[in-house]
Amino acid sequence: MGRWHDGTQCAVLFTFDVDAETLWLSGSLEQSDRLGLLTQGTYGARVGVPLVLHALRRYDIKATFFIPGWVAEHHPDIVAAIADQGHEIAHHGYLHETVTELDEAAERHVLERGIEALRRVTGQVPVGYRSPAWEVTTRTLRLLAEYGFRYSSNLMSHFLPWQHPDTQLIELPVQWLLDDAPFFLFRPGTGSRPIQTAQQAFQAWVEEFQGIYRFGGLFNLTLHPQLIGRPGRILMLERLIEHILSYPRVWIATGQQVAAYWADHLARNPQEWRQGLVYDPLTHR
Repeated sequence: MGRWHDGTQCAVLFTFDVDAETLWLSGSLEQSDRLGLLTQGTYGARVGVPLVLHALRRYDIKATFFIPGWVAEHHPDIVAAIADQGHEIAHHGYLHETVTELDEAAERHVLERGIEALRRVTGQVPVGYRSPAWEVTTRTLRLLAEYGFRYSSNLMSHFLPWQHPDTQLIELPVQWLLDDAPFFLFRPGTGSRPIQTAQQAFQAWVEEFQGIYRFGGLFNLTLHPQLIGRPGRILMLERLIEHILSYPRVWIATGQQVAAYWADHLARNPQEWRQGLVYDPLTHR
């Protein structure tokens, strides 16, 4: 029997960072007149999200959407549609700021603005947090605990969750391999990496899922509607979902559900490993 909900072997998170135009603004409105650039983000909100929601409905999957506060203010109907379909809405900054470039007062302000913007649209306070570009500091973790967040999804030191010391905060680990941006994000100008095919991403994600399934871990896939929401890539996402669903004993859940389960798991199994202990695949399978 696996370690997950109802003895399942592997937990799967489909998460979507609805950056919209904020991906290109990156904490500043200085580029707000670059319409060609920003329309990539507009596509994500107005076209990519509906296509993603359609795919998730086809397979009756509930996902987690990390949304900057600015996006909630400028695309409230899109955020409301996500919530109305029963998906989790989580915090993703306000204007896609890099928190390592902020002082504590500014980071606190960004956190509060994001919380309030999401609350106004959804009527709920988010319990999950993902920082833009996964940049966090020990101060960030302290602020998340102070504001009552239940989980963070930013760090990469394992493929199983863990609990941050002296907090109730559960970490749901991520990995650049399981992010669509390294495959599809294109920034005009010198040094931009080439766009890869949907098949290349599919192959990489299938390989990693198979490994994580074997070792009973958490498959936490990070997607961006302006990237994965292209028509051909949506078809690839559906193929990936079908591949995952072909495996027995897979638990597809939201970030909030996985964090709550893992917190309870640690409470019931105090001898369970904590971050920093060696993972033994022969005894944890």
